[in-house]
Amino acid sequence: MSKITRRSFIQKAGIYGASGAVVGAGLPGRIGKSVNAQVAPDWLELTKEVAIEPALPIIDPHHHFWDRPNNRYMLEDLLEDTAAHNVRQTVFVECTSMYRADGPEDLKVIGETEFVQGIAAKSASGSYGDMRVASGIVGSADLTLGDGVVPVLEAHVAASPQRFRGIRHRAAWADRSVLPNLPANAPQHILLDPDFRKGYAHLRTYGLSFEGWLYHTHIADLTDLARTFPDTTIIFNHLGGPIGVGSYSGRRDEVFQSWKPAVTELAKCPNVVAKVGGIQMVVNGYGWHEMGKPPTSDELLAANKDWYNYIIDQFGPDRCMFESNFPVDKLSCSYTVLWNQFKKLTAGFSSQERAAMFHDTAMRVYRLPRV
Repeated sequence: MSKITRRSFIQKAGIYGASGAVVGAGLPGRIGKSVNAQVAPDWLELTKEVAIEPALPIIDPHHHFWDRPNNRYMLEDLLEDTAAHNVRQTVFVECTSMYRADGPEDLKVIGETEFVQGIAAKSASGSYGDMRVASGIVGSADLTLGDGVVPVLEAHVAASPQRFRGIRHRAAWADRSVLPNLPANAPQHILLDPDFRKGYAHLRTYGLSFEGWLYHTHIADLTDLARTFPDTTIIFNHLGGPIGVGSYSGRRDEVFQSWKPAVTELAKCPNVVAKVGGIQMVVNGYGWHEMGKPPTSDELLAANKDWYNYIIDQFGPDRCMFESNFPVDKLSCSYTVLWNQFKKLTAGFSSQERAAMFHDTAMRVYRLPRV
């Protein structure tokens, strides 16, 4: 059986692929029938909140940009979403956007870094406000290339020498009830693959971090990777992607109980930090997008607080950073509501702990300037 490429895995992975959207139509929160379905703005307007503590400084360490058929999320969209909160800086994370059309296959991913570097430069001009968008950039590379990934890493750094910070090679494998179009030869344990690890070993040479995006069933693989390469920083994405659809539908408590010990073991690795958020995707199974109107921050908090509190308890505030995962999580709620939830969650924390989770951890981990 032929080896599947990382790009074809992402393209074919199915309804919970690159965008996190879901196939279908007729639901209140969405427009369109493809994986490029976008949120219905009128639906989001049905739940409005005033930003809590609007002066609290925030670094959003996880969002995307793309310009796809019937689905566009660009600088002006992010500026509109973030307007109510005091977002000082952001970090862009790869989303298979604007790959080069020509040239060597392995280097086509550099087009995304070039694309975002241009957006970051626009933001840095000050013409779009005080927020500095994409102060950090996380790109894509096929680490299964082994030593062959070196030219890709060097090209990323050359394309954005002041902003390029890390690599995300997705490891989000799930059964066909979750990813019905997953190729039969898709790698189930890519983080354990010897070729992948040979490529991964080069991240340290360039001072690059690794974004760990996988589902909850494979957190142990990330723990093994962290222990094998203790000098490379890993950023744990989206709480490890607890699945709530397909064969996991209606099993949230069971998933939570299996997720907790896996997170506890991962948190023992001092080179791992955690992004707190990113679980309002369709794959998480809350079904917010099917509601007549979006959830309030109180409703989000009631659904998510046990997950958030557990991961903060295990990692500690100095190793946690809140994330938006926009516009993927925008299928479920507005940016203002999402961050109100985080502010309510941390009302009982000290000012130093809150500063870490909203701002300082992200600034330290991604080596961002103070703005």
